[in-house]
Amino acid sequence: MATYYEKLTTLFWVSENYLFHAFAWYKYYTLCKDYNRGMSAEMSRMQASAVLMAALCIPQLPSETGAAADKQHRIGSTIQDDIMKQKKSRMATLLGFHTRNPTREALLTEIRSKHVLEEVPQYLRELYLLLESNSDPLVMVEQARPLLQQLKEEVGATTTTDSEKYNEDVEDTSLGRYVRPLTKVLLLKLVVNLSSAYHTVSIDHLKKLTSGLDMSFEEVEKAIVLLTQTKTLSVRIDHRAGCLRFGDAELESDAMRSQLTVLSKQLEAVNRLLSPATTHAKQQQKLEHQISVYEQVRATVNREQAAIIERKNLIEKRKEETERLAQEKIREEARKKAEEEAARRAEEEQRIAREQRLREQEKQRKIQQELENQEKKRVLAAMGKKAEDISEEQISMIDTEALQKEHQEKINKKREDAERRTKEIAKKLDYLVRAVRIEELPLIKKKYEEKTRGDRERYVKETEEKAKKAKLQWESDVKDKALLLEHNVFAYFDEFEEKVMAGRKAIHAKACKEADALAEIEAEKGKLERARKRKADEAKRIAEEEARRQREEEEKKMEEEKRKKEELRREREAKEEERRQAELRRMEEERRKKDSKYVPPSMRGRGGGDAGPPDRGGGSRFGGDGGGYPGGGRYEGRSGGGGGGGGVRGDGWRGGATGGGGWRGGDRKDDDRRGGAGGYGNDRSGDSGPSENSRWR
Repeated sequence: MATYYEKLTTLFWVSENYLFHAFAWYKYYTLCKDYNRGMSAEMSRMQASAVLMAALCIPQLPSETGAAADKQHRIGSTIQDDIMKQKKSRMATLLGFHTRNPTREALLTEIRSKHVLEEVPQYLRELYLLLESNSDPLVMVEQARPLLQQLKEEVGATTTTDSEKYNEDVEDTSLGRYVRPLTKVLLLKLVVNLSSAYHTVSIDHLKKLTSGLDMSFEEVEKAIVLLTQTKTLSVRIDHRAGCLRFGDAELESDAMRSQLTVLSKQLEAVNRLLSPATTHAKQQQKLEHQISVYEQVRATVNREQAAIIERKNLIEKRKEETERLAQEKIREEARKKAEEEAARRAEEEQRIAREQRLREQEKQRKIQQELENQEKKRVLAAMGKKAEDISEEQISMIDTEALQKEHQEKINKKREDAERRTKEIAKKLDYLVRAVRIEELPLIKKKYEEKTRGDRERYVKETEEKAKKAKLQWESDVKDKALLLEHNVFAYFDEFEEKVMAGRKAIHAKACKEADALAEIEAEKGKLERARKRKADEAKRIAEEEARRQREEEEKKMEEEKRKKEELRREREAKEEERRQAELRRMEEERRKKDSKYVPPSMRGRGGGDAGPPDRGGGSRFGGDGGGYPGGGRYEGRSGGGGGGGGVRGDGWRGGATGGGGWRGGDRKDDDRRGGAGGYGNDRSGDSGPSENSRWR
């Protein structure tokens, strides 16, 4: 485990994750203290120093107190911050650290409680107090410079392994490698202390304060910009004025306002201590001034309140008028937009339908052409021609019937050539086989005779050798039998056979018993296995049945939810269509009302009836002279007639007895015709105009 955490220190150092690097160092240090009995005091001191330096390298954010701190905490507590906290918590749990909330303050508190500071050198304790307790920005760098220089010369923080010696990512394992991160932390502390003490600081003064950090001003400026980007503090670098401005762009932060308040209270307390009598007189004068101000406020409060209410009412009226005009403008624009949209939609639908028909026709033509081209390519490929070398235009110009006829002729020619070649080859093969057999016949006879002679000689030789071996074996057996008879061996043969057979029978009986016992055991095992298999199959079948049932229920639920969603969508669409149709009907009704109220300028001022619509003479429904539509019809030269005089329903509800001419009087082709004279009267008849020229009455 110690080796594991030692590797983690290197890993997090290379990735510049100083927080987990410090926690890994602390875990490695505690494991070595608990289990490494052979660790020397020097090694313990160096490891404690490394733990402290790693903790101090963690960047420290400025802390606030009171309401401002709560506000800042609420503002900074965003979703991203919560996600980062959760990630850090999970990482700390996985790595086995002692806390689920790894922070710089928690680690330093743990270090102080474990008395790690007592094991580090004195100059490192001074550096710790300087970074954690000192808030004087004017002397911080001067006090820290010799301590950092001494730390840079320190070596031997860890024991470097052979694998780390050749690792390019691990350049240094001494305490001196912490100088650079500590310098950045010191710069952050310096800028934070300057922001809490000053509102502006000149760049020259900042260069003077940071001259002992072994950093160029460009690096200092870059570090400040990075701090502002990470929302660590609010500072602006004004190169034109040559200064740094702390705080927000408006005045300033809660800290500045609280500082002025604290200053005023402290000065007031000092003044009370130095001159109590003067302070009492000033308080009395201040009290009298407050009383006069309150009386003046009481005298003018009613008038001011009435003026405020009147102004509020005036603002409300203006707002209502503005909103009314805006609503009317919106309705007018919506009406125009709806009309334009309807016309555009109708035109677009016609265009789409026309284009769709053209596309369908073109698609059918292309499909037919493509099928024909594919058939031609197939025929060309069968003819042995490369269709890839012929363009699509050339293929489309080829006659399909002529191509198929040519292809069939080539096929017939190839078949005839193949048959002819086959006959020639068969005939040639017959001649060749006959000649070969005639020539090889004497050779075969000669070889057969040689083989027969060799087989006969080999058979004679083997027969003689077998006879000799059999005779020798018979002579040996005769000698062995004579020897056995001489020693009377056959007399004891039956007794020996009975003893051997008795032993074999006993062994056979024992083997049979063991086989029977083994067979019973195997039978029991087989029964048990079959029972277990039946039980497992039954459990599997039940599980599959349950899974199938659940799956069917889920599918039914999904289908039901889908059906409900579809019904809701259809209801919404129906309501939306209903609302849109109602809106269109309302807009059409408003337009019709406006059109019906319109009176042409030429008809204004006449007595009696209202002007008719643009396509016929208008007369009053209940009496008065009819008003006609002004001259000019569909073609130049037309003149419309006046409408008939009005009458009540008792006399004639469609006009007087002698109405004016019709709205399209005269022949269409004549440029100077007049309309007929009559309209509908008492007897629904009127005098007609010239019949030879009147197309409509």
